[in-house]
Amino acid sequence: MFIEEKEKSELLERFLRYVKIWSTSDSERADSGVQPSTDRQFDFARVLAEELKANGAEGVQVTDKCYVYGFLPASENAVEEEPLCFLAHMDTVEEVSGKDVRPQVHEDYDGEKIVLEGGIVLSPETDEELSLSAKNRETIITSDGTTLLGADDKAGVAAIMSAVSFLNSHKELKRRKIEIIFSPDEETGHGMDNVPLGLIQSKAAYTVDGGHIGELEAECFNAFKSEIVFEGKSKHTGNARPDMVNAILMAASFVQNLPAGQRPETTDGKMGFFAPMAIEGSIEKAKLTLFLRDFSKDGMEKRKSLVDTLARTTQALFGGKVSVTHTFQYANMKEELDKNPLVTERLVSAYKAAGVEPICVPIRGGTDGSRLTELGIPTPNIFTGGHNYHSRTEWCSLEQMAKAEEVLLRLMLAE
Repeated sequence: MFIEEKEKSELLERFLRYVKIWSTSDSERADSGVQPSTDRQFDFARVLAEELKANGAEGVQVTDKCYVYGFLPASENAVEEEPLCFLAHMDTVEEVSGKDVRPQVHEDYDGEKIVLEGGIVLSPETDEELSLSAKNRETIITSDGTTLLGADDKAGVAAIMSAVSFLNSHKELKRRKIEIIFSPDEETGHGMDNVPLGLIQSKAAYTVDGGHIGELEAECFNAFKSEIVFEGKSKHTGNARPDMVNAILMAASFVQNLPAGQRPETTDGKMGFFAPMAIEGSIEKAKLTLFLRDFSKDGMEKRKSLVDTLARTTQALFGGKVSVTHTFQYANMKEELDKNPLVTERLVSAYKAAGVEPICVPIRGGTDGSRLTELGIPTPNIFTGGHNYHSRTEWCSLEQMAKAEEVLLRLMLAE
């Protein structure tokens, strides 16, 4: 057992400090090619770079695209083993404010409802994972209810940095070479757009960006973004008949005809979905942003085909014009990880050595690891102890985050 009360206290202090740093990304700017999409991500990056240096890391740098890189060299007395890379992302999602986060620590949580500002309530009656944490009397961290917490992915960042700090304080332990990357803009889908591959020597990597303790993710969605533009014809509403074509109604009709049983809120497990993410416009022109998610390539092609068919049908029904642009976002990493079974087997062994039973679940989303796997470095995902991501009810378990740190240490140590 590596993580005692002293280490847990240091981990908590680090996590609380990180979530107070505003690092929200901006998807619109990221989609236009700007990286980092917000300059405030550099604020966090510089903090992390200095901490890496203070904890013995070498080659530490912040790239012009806001990636933090550094490495711990292998111990002199360690048997030669391949290096491993560990990643977590610095940004938080923009849908819920990540500015002025005021974390609340609930020690020895007993299962009572947690009531935060604005009527935000966390209840074990409706949150099974919170109920489990209550049974174990874990320390729970939340926001004050006015913002998200930022455990996604500052819990991962804190676990990695704490593991690096632990090794720096225990130089007697044999370790392999360890590479660290903290990335920007993961929440925008652009986290690996400019990853400094030239710096990475590792042939395998691990993201620390998962949820409940024990979750081990080596499979994720295939993902596309579809942008549908509806072009209508404006005319004075008093004498609109028969010439007006209302692009707003075209967009609304298109959304209404998406399969009702294939929405994010009506699916789980390995079920894919269509997710309308944004809609805007006027009578003359409207634009819909739609996320397509499916675990199989064939299923994704069928989803794209359905979008194209609905676009043609809407155009024919209303008499306007509909155009569709499909943009690839990321691929299911399962196929590549299956070709490199040792990467996941090593992780399973680290879980068990840390006293954690692996629970292999598919990611109903994606991580930087799915993109990095595409780029030739197989990268499964490790839990962080964070829950209810992207919401004001987000919370994190200190004990689960500490177990993530221990898993990392098991991976980092050499034979």
